[in-house]
Amino acid sequence: MEIIEYSSGYAKNVADLFYSSVHAIDSSVYSEEQKNAWATSPIDYVAWCRRLDQKKPYLLLINQQLAGFIELESDGHIDCTYVSPKFQRKGVATALLKYVIGRAQKLELQQLYVEASIVAKPLFEKFGFVVKKENRIIRNEIVLCNYSMYIELKP
Repeated sequence: MEIIEYSSGYAKNVADLFYSSVHAIDSSVYSEEQKNAWATSPIDYVAWCRRLDQKKPYLLLINQQLAGFIELESDGHIDCTYVSPKFQRKGVATALLKYVIGRAQKLELQQLYVEASIVAKPLFEKFGFVVKKENRIIRNEIVLCNYSMYIELKP
C-alpha cells in the first residue's frame, strides 16, 4: 500500500472508483434509486477533473492500482472517502483515515468532521468520531441519509 497526493492523471480513475463504490453498496442499505441519485450516469469527467484539481485528494495505491481516496480540506472537513469494490475489506479506508488524521495533527487542526454514509459510519466510529446529527439530503428528488460526525484532535 502506498498513499500519494493526487495528480490529474488519476482523475478518470478516481471518478470511476467513486461511481463503482457507490453502486456496489448493497441495495438493502441504499436502494438502486438512491445510488443512481448519489452517483449519476453518465459520469461527468469534466466536473470530476475540476473538483479533484481543487480538492487534491490522497490516493491509496496497491500494486500501482487505485484502491481508494480521501479528501481533507483545510478546515478539517473530510469530504470523500471511497474504496474500490475490488479492494474492500483490505484495510484501505482504515489506512486512508489514519493518514488523514496524522496529516491533520501535523497541520495542528483541532477537529475533523465528516458527513458519513450509512456504510462509512462504523469506520469513523471506530476512530472515535461521534455522531452530531442524522441528515436527510435530497439529490434529484431522492432522499439520502448520512451522519454529521466529528472528532476532537489531541495536540
